[in-house]
Amino acid sequence: MSKLNPITRELQISGIRKFTDLVANYPEAISLTIGQPHWPTPEHVRRAAAVAIEDGRTTYTPNRGLPALRQAVATYYSDKFQLEYQPETEILVTAGATHALDISLRTLLQPGDEVLIPGPAYPGYEPVVRLAGANPVSIDTRKDGFKVTPASLKAHVNERTKAIVLASPANPTGVAYTREELSELAGALRPTNLYVILDEIYSELHFAEQHVSLATFPDMRHRCIVIHGLSKSHSMTGWRIGFTFAPAEITAEMVKLLQYSITCASSISQYAALAAMEEGRHDAKPMREQYRQNRDMVVASLRRMGLQIVEPQGAFYAFPDISASGKSSQQFARDLLQEANVAVIPGDAFGVLGEGYVRLSYACEPDKLREALERIGHFVEAL
Repeated sequence: MSKLNPITRELQISGIRKFTDLVANYPEAISLTIGQPHWPTPEHVRRAAAVAIEDGRTTYTPNRGLPALRQAVATYYSDKFQLEYQPETEILVTAGATHALDISLRTLLQPGDEVLIPGPAYPGYEPVVRLAGANPVSIDTRKDGFKVTPASLKAHVNERTKAIVLASPANPTGVAYTREELSELAGALRPTNLYVILDEIYSELHFAEQHVSLATFPDMRHRCIVIHGLSKSHSMTGWRIGFTFAPAEITAEMVKLLQYSITCASSISQYAALAAMEEGRHDAKPMREQYRQNRDMVVASLRRMGLQIVEPQGAFYAFPDISASGKSSQQFARDLLQEANVAVIPGDAFGVLGEGYVRLSYACEPDKLREALERIGHFVEAL
């Protein structure tokens, strides 16, 4: 064991997965854990995959991804989010957004670099930074509505800072940045040399307004790597299709890592993704409306219980403060599971800044969610 990579040895399995595995021992529990859309993959996407299999389209594709898919992606995101990128040189098709994040950070980072991560944060960011030999630095956003501000950004930048990861809407909090907030952040970033990793996997699930990308602001495009994918917008988590959007000179380096890590994304998944981009422009709309209604139910219920919560503006997560219970996030989640048969994720799965919170995923049927909230209410009342 002493001969293995020490960075790998120090990594821990995600707290989300650890707790989800525990929930398997409670078959009657209502699970509000994994960020998995409860809607099926759209029928036209599944049909396209079946046709691709029948037609024998099972060979390697170009490392960058199918040209037709990259063109469709360029058109889709230009029309939807005003993100303008050249399909031949600035877009890559990856094995999901997690893979996109990995090759993006490994392209940018050198040993000793620092990466700013606003926390509480998705637990997949920090390990990838460490595997690249760099150091993650948390920005505490708890007093700022779970958002990084120009002041908190400037307070953490030094000569070693290489990049910042910015998620909007964010996991686990569901918060999303407004156009005005992004404009202020752009102003704070312009004097720096920082790169920005924009995790926008939940951009189709923005409730309050049209999603806005920091990459669309003046002088931001050249420093941004935008990460997207179809897992959340088209309920395609298992198909493993993601995208990167970045300037040509950065993409040219990223494609080397893509080639030597996966060669190319699954050909069948890419043909399914092509159908999603060409025929599924509005596939996310009914999901978004259902999750917005679920959000309203969750926020109202939690506040009636006396739990404080920052209202989510997107995605399908709620992140209530449970510190008044006197329990740690782990103990609260375990007791809730054992006593009320409801599973949520302990906040410390999202870093030390997540302690005192739990995450609820409301990507489920309304009746099931209503029952879970009633059980949580009885549990909290008993405390």
